[in-house]
Amino acid sequence: MHMADALISPVTGGILWAVSAALLTVSSQRMRACFDSRLIPLMGVLGAFIFAAQMINFTIPGTGSSGHLGGGLLLAILLGPYAGFLTITSVLTIQALFFADGGLLALGCNIFNLGFFPCFVVYPFLYKPLAGLSPTRKSLSIACVVGAIASLQLGAFSVVLETVASGITELPFASFALLMQPIHLLIGLVEGLVTAAVVTFIYNARPDLLQLSGKTKTWSIGKLAATFALLALVVGGFFSSFVSSDPDGLEWSIQNLTGKEELPAPDAAPYNTLATLQEKTAIMPDYAFREPAISEEMPAHTTPPAPSTETSDMSTAESTGSLPTLDTATGMAGLTGGVLTLILTLLLGFFLRRRARHE
Repeated sequence: MHMADALISPVTGGILWAVSAALLTVSSQRMRACFDSRLIPLMGVLGAFIFAAQMINFTIPGTGSSGHLGGGLLLAILLGPYAGFLTITSVLTIQALFFADGGLLALGCNIFNLGFFPCFVVYPFLYKPLAGLSPTRKSLSIACVVGAIASLQLGAFSVVLETVASGITELPFASFALLMQPIHLLIGLVEGLVTAAVVTFIYNARPDLLQLSGKTKTWSIGKLAATFALLALVVGGFFSSFVSSDPDGLEWSIQNLTGKEELPAPDAAPYNTLATLQEKTAIMPDYAFREPAISEEMPAHTTPPAPSTETSDMSTAESTGSLPTLDTATGMAGLTGGVLTLILTLLLGFFLRRRARHE
């Protein structure tokens, strides 16, 4: 559900940049007010884990589409809404800057859609009324599924509103919404099941992270952080290669309306400037190795073309359904992105701790 700049007008992009910046400021202030140092390693490894998990596109049977985890709700549950929002922002920033996944103009929109709704709209309802003040594993799992579906539905509808409000595409509101909402309902269901599985594990290992008192802690924070670091390493470096080559929910919706998975950005200064900047900062565009011979022949305002259908969307599976093979570039991108996210999130955490102590 990462939006490209081609869907967003400069005005809409600027407004959502300002809104997201305000949310980041408030989140930072709230974290400093009651800082918990144990969150720093968890923010780092969970950010790396979510980066890796977002690389895995899973097929939605019978649709020709695929989806990937958003991760915002899981981060909010394990870290709290403010640390969760800062962490998902770090993930999306690394993706946009270094892997050209989502546009720079649209980064504010992506942060808002994937961070605001799960952290600040859905999460406050997770325990009451969804799971209850003294949740069981079953009630908490059900709450995770319902919450993930709600988060994706709100985020998908926000994408539709931002696109239509921008007015630079011919995507009709009703038709766009009728495609986006059902497909993200299915994606949200899968995300909910994954979120429930992880939260169930935390319920047994560190119930205090779920605000559950009186339950035995069986894992240390260090052991828990090491586990998620290992998961990020395995998922990002290995399993990210074995994913669906089908377009994701947003691309699928656009394709059904226009016949194209992606729309061209307007040939105007803001788009050209940001595309040129992104081309310079992206070390592995589309999670693939650069192709210097191709990029040198391209105008400065364009971005490298997406990989062929055999490798696009981080997949090497053939469309005929043959078994996929390990993609070295995708694995390297998963490891690199995970490390960059870990570093950025840890630096942010240490900065906030220092400010909290100073204040």
